This record gives sequence, C-alpha cells and structure tokens, in this order.
Amino acid sequence: MKSLPNEMYGVQLTKHGDLDALTFNENIPLPTLSDNDVLIEVRAAGVNNTDLNTRKGWYSKGDNNAEDAGWAGNALNLPLIQGADVCGYITAVGNNVSKERIGERVIIEPCLVEVDSKPLSTPWYFGSECNGGFAQFTKVASRHAHAVNSTMTDVELASFPCSYSTAENMLHRANVKTGERVFITGASGGVGSAAVQLAKARGAYVVAVTSEQKQSAIQALGADKTVLRDEDWQHMAESEPFDVVIDLIAGPRWPELLEILKPFGRYATSGAIAGHDVSLDVRTLYLKDLTLLGCTILGHDVFANLVKHIEAGNIKPLVSSTFPLSEIHQAQQEFEQKKHIGKMVLTLQPK
Repeated sequence: MKSLPNEMYGVQLTKHGDLDALTFNENIPLPTLSDNDVLIEVRAAGVNNTDLNTRKGWYSKGDNNAEDAGWAGNALNLPLIQGADVCGYITAVGNNVSKERIGERVIIEPCLVEVDSKPLSTPWYFGSECNGGFAQFTKVASRHAHAVNSTMTDVELASFPCSYSTAENMLHRANVKTGERVFITGASGGVGSAAVQLAKARGAYVVAVTSEQKQSAIQALGADKTVLRDEDWQHMAESEPFDVVIDLIAGPRWPELLEILKPFGRYATSGAIAGHDVSLDVRTLYLKDLTLLGCTILGHDVFANLVKHIEAGNIKPLVSSTFPLSEIHQAQQEFEQKKHIGKMVLTLQPK
C-alpha cells in the first residue's frame, strides 16, 4: 500500500455566493477514517445543479439565510468540500473494513444513511452535510462505496452516481412498468437524459421534452418521441394521456403536467429549475385520483440496481465536457448556461 500524504488539494466552499465562494486549496488535511469508513483517491467528479444551488444558498427558505441553506435544511459546516458524483480508488480502510477492498474502483452513493460509523436519523447528501469529492481524497462509509466492474473510464463512471440514481429513484417510486407511457421534462439535463435511458430499460414508451437543437441527441438515447418546451402538451395527450410524469423543471407550466396524466396517474419530481412556486388546482388532484411523489432520499437497493445497469451495459454515460478540478469556476459557468447535454466532469490527477 502506498504511503498517504498528510495534506491534499481540493476546492472549498467558504461562503454562500458567487464563484468567488469557491477556493482552490493545496493544504487541506487528509480525512480521518472512522471504523466503517474507506478513503478514496478521487479521479473524477461530476458537476451538479446541487453544487450550484448549495453555493448560492438556493435551498434556504429564508431568502438565502445561511442557517438553513444545506440540502437537509440545516446550516452548512464551512469551509465545505462539495461534489456528489465521484469515481475513485480505495486507498485505505477503517478498522471494521476488509483490507481486500483496497484498490477497488468505486462510485459513491450520494444519499448517505451512515456517517463516521454512526447511523443517521435523517439522510445526508454527500458534499452538502459532509465533505464530498472535489478533492484529491475523500472518505465515506464502506457501505456507500460501490465497486463497479466495467470497462468505462473514470470520467464516464463519474457521470452516473447523482443524476442516474436520482432518475432511477423517481422511476422506482413511480413504479414505472413495461408498456406505460412516461412523459419526461428537462430531458437534455443530467437527470432527464438518465431518466430517458432508465425508463426505456424498464420497457416504457417515453416522450421527452427538450429544445429543437437537442431533439436528435435525446432520440438517440432511446426516446420514442420528443416534444418542444413551448408545444401544446395537453393537446398532444388528449387521445393518449400518460401513466407517469417525471418532472425536473416545475415552473409556470406545472399545472399542465397534471392535466396530461390519466386517472390514477403518478407524478414524480426531484427538481424545480424553472421555478419552485407553482399553482395547484386541488380538484385536478382528487378528481383524477393522482399520486404526487417528491423524490430525494434513495429507496432501498436503488443505487445497487443502478450499478447492475452499468455493469450490464443497459445505460450509456453521457459526458459533455471535462475540466481539471482547478478550472471549477469555468465548469460551473458553462454548466449554468444549459447548452450541454449530459454531464460535465472534473478530473483529478494522482500526485
């Protein structure tokens, strides 16, 4: 086993705000392992909406009040190393973890139920309530570090954890079945493009919402049909309404997403990039016997099932671009422009 340094490089969030809140630091103390932890040398880490939302204090319900700006509604422990999407190699283990795990290539399950060898009453999010993967090394409970047997690159594997587990969790919670009609918003984003692939893997008929420029790319992922963001969705669904809506955008058109559902239809959401305040006509909800699902905490075995999909080749990595970790400012600027399809990934080199 190679010797480990006492310090590492990484990017720290020092406050809520603009890009100047992110500081590259080459003298961060190496994480200390508890008995059930593994230490992972990070090779690639994906960029997510969560990273930007947390930096800006978007999760706060008190007008960006830092006291509740964490993913779980608590204050962040700053400085914080963000980064929920991680691929890397186990380099050290805690006392309760088999040394045979050293050397495994792993991806990290971002929704945590154990931290510092203690169970959590409320799950944490990797890179929000605790340090994440925007650093040379990171630690996590062994149970959350999943070995992956794949010929994919580290960058490709880092495109999966957050977006694809979120998508798989939404499909799982909505109980999407073979032959059902599924309507997916935000289909060109990380979660949306993952949902297209995973819904097809379940045998669903998928209609995906995207821009005109991205239609062919989303169809190549398996969407049976694509529709534009400004099309008349209700007219389209009059003859064949949908069993399930998978929504990442919310915003002004949210009421239409309930109107296009069949009686007993299911609506699942894990995002609100077009706006979180929406209008609900409760009559639509109860007269159509709809089920509304908020999906954040991963269901049991969701991440393990995602790993199985990866190893079986049922889903494809979708990497739009890569940046060295030191160029995180540029990566987040380009990410926010929403011109990409799939994932932006930060790369890290071993010292």
